[in-house]
Amino acid sequence: MFVTCLDLEGVLVPEIWIAFSKASGIPELSKTTRDEPNYDKLMKWRLGILKEHGLGLKEIQETIATIDPMPGAKEFLDELRSFTQVIIISDTFQEFASPLMKKLGMPTIFCNSLEVAEDGEITGFKMRCDHSKLSTVKALQSIGFETIASGDSYNDLEMIKASKAGFLFKSTDKIKADNPDLPAFENYDDLMKAIKGAINS
Repeated sequence: MFVTCLDLEGVLVPEIWIAFSKASGIPELSKTTRDEPNYDKLMKWRLGILKEHGLGLKEIQETIATIDPMPGAKEFLDELRSFTQVIIISDTFQEFASPLMKKLGMPTIFCNSLEVAEDGEITGFKMRCDHSKLSTVKALQSIGFETIASGDSYNDLEMIKASKAGFLFKSTDKIKADNPDLPAFENYDDLMKAIKGAINS
């Protein structure tokens, strides 16, 4: 039995931090895991910038409310969920992801949580587990599932490489060049064909 594991941002919805960078006029916040492989370092750096500018959860959630899934993402997910189990595995936070899940038809998501003060300041974050994407696919495999994985960033590579089949989707030229063994796709139709091919092989 297969479980398809997908990244969220950059695969199904636009990057939240890039959208917030534009909305807030703070270009530094556009850096993502495509640029910085160390997620812990990236998040601590982001929280420092938020504090410096007096921004908190409310402002980010206001931006998230304006974000829609990528064109075709919900249809892709709906078709995928018609023939295989799907789990979105993301390094984002439930406080960010919940409104987006409603727009995607409430798929299952495994993500992390924020620590938020009473005044709305984001004071920290709690990761679900170390190497959450790799840990999740390995846990699924340990209970008898085969996994197929797809994502776009450095933090997706572990789960992609650990799965029976793994694909890059809308990734950067550098990540694709550094991982020439991984099939890379730019549209949902091609990714769907690849996932179906892996399940039927």
